[in-house]
Amino acid sequence: MFLFGIEHEVAFLNNEGKFADYSHTKFADFNQIIERLPTYPSDYPQLRVGDAGIKQKRWYIEGFERFTDSDKPIDCLPKGIEIRTTIHSNIETVITELSESFHLLREVAADFGFSPSLTSFNPYNTVFEPQPSLNDYEIRRRQASPEKQTAHIPMLTYGPDLNISVADFSIERVIDIGRKFTYYSPYIVPFSYSSPFYKGGLWGGLSVRTFIRTGKRPAALVFVQKQEQLIDSIPSLTKIARIPAEVGRIEFKACDSCDDFSIYAALLTLLKGLVLDKTLLGRATVPDTALHQLSAKEGFDNEDIFGNATKVLQAAEVALEDDPDVHYLTPLKILLAKRKTRSHELIEMFHRLSSIEEVIKQTYQV
Repeated sequence: MFLFGIEHEVAFLNNEGKFADYSHTKFADFNQIIERLPTYPSDYPQLRVGDAGIKQKRWYIEGFERFTDSDKPIDCLPKGIEIRTTIHSNIETVITELSESFHLLREVAADFGFSPSLTSFNPYNTVFEPQPSLNDYEIRRRQASPEKQTAHIPMLTYGPDLNISVADFSIERVIDIGRKFTYYSPYIVPFSYSSPFYKGGLWGGLSVRTFIRTGKRPAALVFVQKQEQLIDSIPSLTKIARIPAEVGRIEFKACDSCDDFSIYAALLTLLKGLVLDKTLLGRATVPDTALHQLSAKEGFDNEDIFGNATKVLQAAEVALEDDPDVHYLTPLKILLAKRKTRSHELIEMFHRLSSIEEVIKQTYQV
């Protein structure tokens, strides 16, 4: 039996119409929104609260935690708000819950002057340097894993974790699927591209997030139960599960953010099809950085990316056979036929409006 979940990061414009990132937004600005949102006691223990206590709800502030000399954070520099769904046995109910949580977040955020805006990379800041600079304890803490060493990158990026697991799969089989997702990632991610802005203007490609992030950060992450099941790699492919509900979960982490949640349904279905597929034999422990950068620049205009994306989509569709979820793949077929991504639309809007804020203000029309 398949299980699904989504973690979706939301960026905001503030009441002045400016991009609300860590440079001029405080933890308290977003926390007033979180405090107004409901708690669902039945969500636990399947949702992780974490040591810092920030992740108490389906919504929490995503940011860079600051410490003094212990694991107790003293501050969190915010980049936005993450929505996470509970675990579902079908894709339809995942998307329904995500949509309901998003609409509730948008309503409450509006009361405090914030509005959701689609971007997958900070359109203005290109480097995150914590101020004040890291102390000795924080420097030591960052050596704990490859992901902690690159924790500055997620402060500039926004994207989903598309979570999938299959009951009764051995950990060896789950890791093999994680390696399969990693190998085919450059051909999957263009369906989500939505980060064409950089340094206050157009970047010159379709996903600056993918170009900068993937390779330094994982494409997929597999949660295992025991230390001996870990695979040593940079970036990590495997991680020890922090709660029992995480054991055997694969997080596909390489996609850009989507403001059309039907694309998430399509991508989860694609991943489900790839789990079932037996014909695609490519495997990789770490993402191919150069291939991701080619994909980020050219997307489906590149014949290799286009051809392999077609192959992956067709393989998933064949593997799903008469599974009722197969219809969710339709939006991906349309994107592939047009060789267009959400980034193409955002670029066209920018040529018309000449303002990043005016462009991203018109996103999330759901």
